[in-house]
Amino acid sequence: MKLQHYLGGLEGLGPVSTETRVFVEVWETRIFGIHTAMMALSPQLPLPETPSTFKTIWTWADLRKGAESLNPFDYFRFRYYEKWLGGISGYFIDNGYITAEELDALTEEFYNEPSKPLHEAGDEAIDRRVVQYLVEGDSPKRNVGVTFEFKVGDTVAIRDVPTVEHTRLPGFLRNKFGTIETVYDGAYTYLCDTGPDGVGAAMPVYCVRFEPSDLWPDNAEKNFSLYADLYARYVEAPEAAEASKAA
Repeated sequence: MKLQHYLGGLEGLGPVSTETRVFVEVWETRIFGIHTAMMALSPQLPLPETPSTFKTIWTWADLRKGAESLNPFDYFRFRYYEKWLGGISGYFIDNGYITAEELDALTEEFYNEPSKPLHEAGDEAIDRRVVQYLVEGDSPKRNVGVTFEFKVGDTVAIRDVPTVEHTRLPGFLRNKFGTIETVYDGAYTYLCDTGPDGVGAAMPVYCVRFEPSDLWPDNAEKNFSLYADLYARYVEAPEAAEASKAA
């Protein structure tokens, strides 16, 4: 999440949308359904084989990277599921399922004839796999041995890790200090390796408590705390942070 993809904690950004509906228009439900089917049919999952021609890996990470690759001005201009549509469309083109020309032609066809029935398809094996995926999910928790560097009550510093493509670390927490509130059992991984960002193999995850007055000095409400679940890669001992700055 580079700047335009993670606006939490920033000031002076103007009015905030208070839209609470999950889907505003009917077409958005179809985009959500397409994404869910792609997740369920992704070949890395240990689910029954199907006759689906979808044979490439698709995860939440791919969806996010597709949206985040948009020009920042387009990112702000498009609505939520429009970003999804752009990311999914780009993925299908990049992986050879359809060409940009074919997609443009189909789009023009439906623009010219909006009432034209949409393509209908169905296969019981595919339907069962999608349902099984929705029931079982794809938990990031892994049963591997890990070492927990911190315990509840420890003060930790938040790293300012390099980000090239995607990060799970909110920008406004970087270089701040917090307190370990919870040490989650087990080890956790993300849906894909985040490269220089550092989330790859399964690692501990900590719930860290922050005081708003530390995040936004002289400009924060009182009597509440902010909590963030952070991968171990993103936290370090305060002494280590100070040593890095001095080096």
